[in-house]
Amino acid sequence: MSWGASTATGRPSAVRAPFGVLLGTVTGVAGLALICVGWPALLVPAARPAAGRTVARLAALERARLARWYGHESTGEGGLGFVAARAAVGALAGYACFNALFLAVLLLLGGLWDLVRGGSEPVPVTLPGVRVVTSSGALGLTAGLAALTLTALLFVAAAALDRAVAARFLGPGRQERLRRRVAELTASRTGIVRAVDDERRRIERDLHDGVQQRGVALAMLLGRARHQIASDGAASGEAGRARAAELIDQAYTESRRLLDELRGVAWRIYPTALDELGLRAALDGAAERAGVPVTVHYGLAGRPASEVETALYFVAREAITNAVKHAAAHDILVVLSEDERTVSVAISDDGRGGADPAGGGLSGLARRVRALDGELTVHSPPGGPTRITATLPKAPACG
Repeated sequence: MSWGASTATGRPSAVRAPFGVLLGTVTGVAGLALICVGWPALLVPAARPAAGRTVARLAALERARLARWYGHESTGEGGLGFVAARAAVGALAGYACFNALFLAVLLLLGGLWDLVRGGSEPVPVTLPGVRVVTSSGALGLTAGLAALTLTALLFVAAAALDRAVAARFLGPGRQERLRRRVAELTASRTGIVRAVDDERRRIERDLHDGVQQRGVALAMLLGRARHQIASDGAASGEAGRARAAELIDQAYTESRRLLDELRGVAWRIYPTALDELGLRAALDGAAERAGVPVTVHYGLAGRPASEVETALYFVAREAITNAVKHAAAHDILVVLSEDERTVSVAISDDGRGGADPAGGGLSGLARRVRALDGELTVHSPPGGPTRITATLPKAPACG
């Protein structure tokens, strides 16, 4: 790290802090003068625009100082509240820091002067169990160095307080935003892994409880039909042939159910219509399979990005499934809309409500949406109605 740089955590270095505090003292005094002298102008409607411009200029000067000396690059504009708080902090911190600096320099120069001119006087220092005799010059240098260390700590503390005020009124700085972004990405990555594991468990349950059971039933029917044919042989009568034909018909019916079950599982994993025909067709397919009336209002001008389109589909499909399976809904409405930067899907139903956002399905959807810098909201009071809304950016961040 260079002498003039800030630390990796975004805190100003001990070398830069005094310059930032010095300039902050000047701007703080200017802010106090502006508040004390110019506040009556805020009571006069004709003078408010000029007073507001003056406050804005001083706030811009403070933001430039924070960015130059502390590395705090904020996006907020600031206002009278920021200027007032900054004025109080700047004046008080400057007074404390520069008085401490004056005392440290005075002690250092006084001790050095005594040592150089040889006029130091012996000074006894008595401690518990220890008695030391030193010179006034050496004592002055020691006290000066201690005061200088305390002054450096005061400058760093004043700079930290300065940054805290800026974060309160102007928003977090670049380093803090990066830190929060890293935390969000770490959480979303963990959430994605958990969502994938949950989806695998659900697929396994679907295969075990549906497809596998129907496969076993089909195998049993075919085995019985084969045994019937083998036991009766060529000499089997009309009744035996009829029984064998009945078992084969049952096996055929079960095979059709097995194929339907397989198609349903495949659709729940990922519908091919989403890639081939787009989101509108995929949602129409989900609406047809719902078993209750589902109305889809598609208000998107074009196809969203692939990952956004997939997230919108799964949010809508899961909400439809939950409304039918758990809320006993009789009517469901799906509305897709967009603005300049985001796309949204809102699913409303007339079910009994009480959906738990922390439940397995909805929490998995929330993790999927957050991974794309989106937001999922669930409003489902007991007794209904339920409204689930997902809003995602059109161009999600790459990571």
